[in-house]
Amino acid sequence: MAQSDLGIQNKKGHTALSFAAATGNVQIAKLMVGKNSQLPSIKGPEAKSPLYFAALSGHSDMAEYLFNQIELLGTPENQIELLGTPAKQIELLNTCISAGLYGLALKIVEHHEELAVARDKNGETPLHVLAQTPLAFAGGIQQGMWGRIINSFPYCKGAQKEMLMQTKALELLKFLWSHVIGQPDLEISQMITTNVVQLLFVAAELGNYNFLVELLRFYPDFIWKVDKNRQSIFHIAVKHRHENIFNLIYEIGTVKELIATYRDNGDDNNMLHLAASIAPPNQLNVVSGAALQMQRQLIWYKAVEKIVPPSYREMKNQNGKTPHNLFIANHKELMKEGEQWMKGTAKSCMLVATLIATVAYTTAFTVPGGNDNSTGAPILLNKRFFTVFSVSEAVSMLSSSTSILMFLSILTSRYAEHDFLVSLPIWLMIGFTTLFVSVAAMMIAFCTTFVLSYHQGLAQVLVPFSLFAFVPIVFISLNYSLLFDIIRSTFGTRFLFRSRKRLFS
Repeated sequence: MAQSDLGIQNKKGHTALSFAAATGNVQIAKLMVGKNSQLPSIKGPEAKSPLYFAALSGHSDMAEYLFNQIELLGTPENQIELLGTPAKQIELLNTCISAGLYGLALKIVEHHEELAVARDKNGETPLHVLAQTPLAFAGGIQQGMWGRIINSFPYCKGAQKEMLMQTKALELLKFLWSHVIGQPDLEISQMITTNVVQLLFVAAELGNYNFLVELLRFYPDFIWKVDKNRQSIFHIAVKHRHENIFNLIYEIGTVKELIATYRDNGDDNNMLHLAASIAPPNQLNVVSGAALQMQRQLIWYKAVEKIVPPSYREMKNQNGKTPHNLFIANHKELMKEGEQWMKGTAKSCMLVATLIATVAYTTAFTVPGGNDNSTGAPILLNKRFFTVFSVSEAVSMLSSSTSILMFLSILTSRYAEHDFLVSLPIWLMIGFTTLFVSVAAMMIAFCTTFVLSYHQGLAQVLVPFSLFAFVPIVFISLNYSLLFDIIRSTFGTRFLFRSRKRLFS
């Protein structure tokens, strides 16, 4: 194939390299560029280069390779022109950030610093786009001990790549911000007032915690900024249920008491009114089951209640509703669903616990091997397996009885709002735990009974048969997620709202 043939464009203006770039096939791209070095600079439809298509598809290796080739083609004076017009240059940079190619984005903006404060056709700067990518900072901005341990294992490539991406995202953020504050004083003031404050609230809404931490470190006065509804980043965090952002309020000292007094311009809601609203679906579904969701809503409400002034707890909004009245009205359906979910779960589990208790009670008086007619004592009383049988029977009986009582308490509860906070989850947790224990104990009792009764005639099948008897226990262990969710939601949330000491450390 001739060198010129590789530069042929189809009806839509695409070259073969554009298709290779979109698929991320670096080997084919290297062969093509090896024959025709001008291919990376040939623009396709809407003056978009193969580099743009590689970035749009998120192929980091391909994008890095094509950018390096474009850099080799030009001189320091015209390299920026090879990326396209100024509009295409900023579009390429923002596309790299949106696709998670932070290393390449950093390289582009380091080579062409004028792009750091440029705007695309939507009026967004690279900082705006970075603010909308919370996953870029999801793992934290400091690698720490665990990060170094993970990186020491050669097979943890995924974790290493993720940490590198977070490091590059942080470097990019610092570089972009340094160019914002490097502008003349008047321009800085205008940019902060009209642009940076806007992305501040975008980041707060999306839960981009570490992005906000970095901005607040650079410019602590952002804490005082409010949006068009007169809501601070902490009000936004409450509304969208981002506890990590809300926890920053514990690090600003007495300032938090002033910010907590802000009331919005719409319905005249204070921060506690916002906590009384129903959480967004993506945050509501973080925990499973309507009852645990209701518990999480109550935990949020109690945390915000501790922050706001006492008078704000009974303050009415424009619609004449106090925060508590608003909470009840907004969570009426969720409480009803939580009650139905709790009762349905309790009924099913209580049926199983009752069956186990019945079996355990009956088996206790029909012991394997029978009883001595003269003394009434079990014939196999001195056998080791009989002791195991007796203990497992007692454990099964006691735990299933406890489980029945817990589920009965759930069924007879009044289902007041405060019941969802502690008592109902605790009863459900104890009920599940004792039910699992009773099933395990019952199977142990069955296996020991089988061994005691048939150990002479069927010795060859005792081991495999006993192993199969533990299948129900394995099945239960595979369905422990609900129990884990209950424990995490009830006890783990004790540490949900506290200072992380990250803001000014």
